[in-house]
Amino acid sequence: MTPLLEARGLSAGYGSLAAVRELDLHVDAGEIVALLGPNGAGKTTTLKTLAGALPPLGGEVRWKGEPTRASMQRRARRGLAYVPEERSVFMGLTAAENLRVGDGPQSKAIELFPELEIHLKRKAGLLSGGQQQMLSLARALASAPEVLLADELSLGLAPLLVQRLMRAVEAAAASGVGVLLVEQHARAALSVAQRVYVLQRGRVALEGTSAEILDRLDEVEQTYLAGPALDASATE
Repeated sequence: MTPLLEARGLSAGYGSLAAVRELDLHVDAGEIVALLGPNGAGKTTTLKTLAGALPPLGGEVRWKGEPTRASMQRRARRGLAYVPEERSVFMGLTAAENLRVGDGPQSKAIELFPELEIHLKRKAGLLSGGQQQMLSLARALASAPEVLLADELSLGLAPLLVQRLMRAVEAAAASGVGVLLVEQHARAALSVAQRVYVLQRGRVALEGTSAEILDRLDEVEQTYLAGPALDASATE
């Protein structure tokens, strides 16, 4: 099976400073892949490069088996959706207007998150953090992407809201979407992912199935996930 999205020997960062080095990973259709690591390990840099927001410093990104250096906008048109760490809503627009900015129908977004319907006429800036995150994810998934890149969906949210978002991600994968999920909260990611990559200092330090990582989660958290990355150059 040809992966939907793949990094081969990928180095990425800002200017000439590589925060990610010689990274190999792939995402297949219908699977959720978790990308874990401490602050500064390069998780966000990886997602931005895969999404086309940053150019690679080395190696390559492949889309359906073919190398690509397409812009973020072109990758979006080809079927890649990206939900960044900072909630990507337009605060001055209503929830309905935010959904219209996306490529998918509003009805699909409301089907995914019915709880947003009563807030459609409210400015996004007046929604709670959880509602804003639902809005971001609903807009991304309503466009029927082939790949979803999601960065820290759980950031600052209560556990019940995190579970709600993760169920939506699971449903997307069940419909065939390939998902790469960046999370600091390992248990939330492992509850839905099939495979895991753990980054440390900009490199893959560990990979395996979610079951394998869960079996040794205490060790993994203490060895790989505790505290910020030690390499000052490996910024997010």
